[in-house]
Amino acid sequence: MPLVFHQEGLDDKIMELLNIWAGEPRLEPWTDVVEKWKNPRHEVTIAIVGKYVNLKESYKSLNEALTHGGIAHSARVLHRYVDSEEVERQGAEALLKGADGILVPGGFGVRGVEGKVAAVRYARENRVPYFGICLGMQVAVLEFARNVCGLPKATSRELDPACEWPVIDLMPDQREIQEKGATMRLGAYPCRLVPDSFAGRAYGATEISERHRHRYEFNNEFREELSARGMRISGLSPDGRLVEIVEISDHPWFLGCQFHPEFQSGPLSPHPLFRDFIGAALAFSSQVGV
Repeated sequence: MPLVFHQEGLDDKIMELLNIWAGEPRLEPWTDVVEKWKNPRHEVTIAIVGKYVNLKESYKSLNEALTHGGIAHSARVLHRYVDSEEVERQGAEALLKGADGILVPGGFGVRGVEGKVAAVRYARENRVPYFGICLGMQVAVLEFARNVCGLPKATSRELDPACEWPVIDLMPDQREIQEKGATMRLGAYPCRLVPDSFAGRAYGATEISERHRHRYEFNNEFREELSARGMRISGLSPDGRLVEIVEISDHPWFLGCQFHPEFQSGPLSPHPLFRDFIGAALAFSSQVGV
């Protein structure tokens, strides 16, 4: 849009009416973005496995962040919306085969969750790049607990309040709070990264700040067991108490984060995690095509 306004002379007209002066705008970065968006050199398909896919605007921020990640690689990102309840009915392979990357976004409630778990398993076992956000991280944890750690009934306390193995749970100091709003973690929180990890390499930093909107957390009682079986905890709160990012190190690119990185992405500055996720999907696509 800045290019269009400038070409139509809108910026000059506004300055004239306000009796102000400014130098010639530097629009080269926007010109580069538009060129990569209109004439991409590559194409990649990302399956978005969610429960609100019938209203695609539900994932507007995610859609835009994926596009930004594609721009970073001069790639067109094709969005394949997959209803997680259909995954439960038809199976993951039927709906996810051919995707170059799989993204499971956030959400609340039990509906469609098992379809998301199946999508995680498909990505893990077939080595398809995986990006889980909020609930997408949580289902990655419980899938790993069930199918790698031998805890078949592992789940979230949100989904089954009486569960035997709550790998996702309320923190102990939250369990007696009755008002739901008081148990939510909202807004920006700091996170410390493991340098030699997917997250550490993406950000190129040791500490970041990201925005949250969720209630349940990784249950620290299972941290040691899952870590011993290959789940890398690459992001923690500064006090080490809250797990923010999990990864599977023995995978081309598998990352789940508790926060919402899409809120800090833009065309001129794609979010590092979306940028690297799309990069991994492009690498996967080229290998599949051989």
